[in-house]
Amino acid sequence: MPIKIPDSLPARTILEGENIFVMTEYRAIHQDIRPLNVLILNLMPTKIVTETQLLRKLSNTPLQIEVELLRTSSYQSQHTASDHLESFYTTFAQVRERKFDGMIITGAPVENLEFDQVDYWDELCEIMAWSRTHVHSTLHICWGAQAGLYFHHSIQKRTLPKKLFGVYDHKVLKPSSPLFRGFDDRFLAPHSRYTEVWREDILNAPGLELIAESEEAGVFAVKTEDSRQFFIMGHPEYDSDTLAREYWRDVEKGLDIAVPAHYFPDDDPTRAPIVRWRSAGQLLYTNFLNYYVYQTTPYNIGEI
Repeated sequence: MPIKIPDSLPARTILEGENIFVMTEYRAIHQDIRPLNVLILNLMPTKIVTETQLLRKLSNTPLQIEVELLRTSSYQSQHTASDHLESFYTTFAQVRERKFDGMIITGAPVENLEFDQVDYWDELCEIMAWSRTHVHSTLHICWGAQAGLYFHHSIQKRTLPKKLFGVYDHKVLKPSSPLFRGFDDRFLAPHSRYTEVWREDILNAPGLELIAESEEAGVFAVKTEDSRQFFIMGHPEYDSDTLAREYWRDVEKGLDIAVPAHYFPDDDPTRAPIVRWRSAGQLLYTNFLNYYVYQTTPYNIGEI
């Protein structure tokens, strides 16, 4: 949360110059507060795992957040019990007339398909178009980020020679970005995908900013200049054992899968991984909620 200080305190200029978020007395007095309404479109097959990971990140903040879970109606999940979906998820038809402060669109294990080959692609396009006018700021993750960049900005995804799989080092390119407040200059994040977007395509796209990348994993974080859309290529919300479970699942299927890079100690999959990305992942979600949703969304949600 911001610190509240007198308007004319000399420290205000210094702190603001260091990207410390301060709130003047005038703004604090005139600030109205209400719960944030956040919608999560969960496209992952293991919905309970994904919703738990995301809610863990969203809950570690003093902000009051009302979260709703959204599923596609054009494709029925085969890995989540129908009673769970009926009890806790809504459909687009039920929310399309409403507005939300924030939205998260997850990844999905469909990156080897062309976008228009995905069963729910038409519905997803409708939801992403709706988000432009009904959501204040939207965070897209992994395949969801690639789908969003393609739909909103005509940027193609590219097939990698092999699966990008592991925990990779990243560099913050725009330290002044509130999304990376509190970050070290270098940070770690997991990736698990067969496709990527090219740096050159991002830099040549009007209205987009590349704000973090990795020498090994490529593009990591992209945002629009108006901060209404964020695209994150990795999975900063992953649990300690998520990559391990993916690895052993593929091994049991007989797939040609490499040990996740920089994940197991000495690349030994029989040893427990050491988590080195949790703090950066938490900061990313907290900063997104605080600076790009809570601090800028209209008090009257109907004005979004």
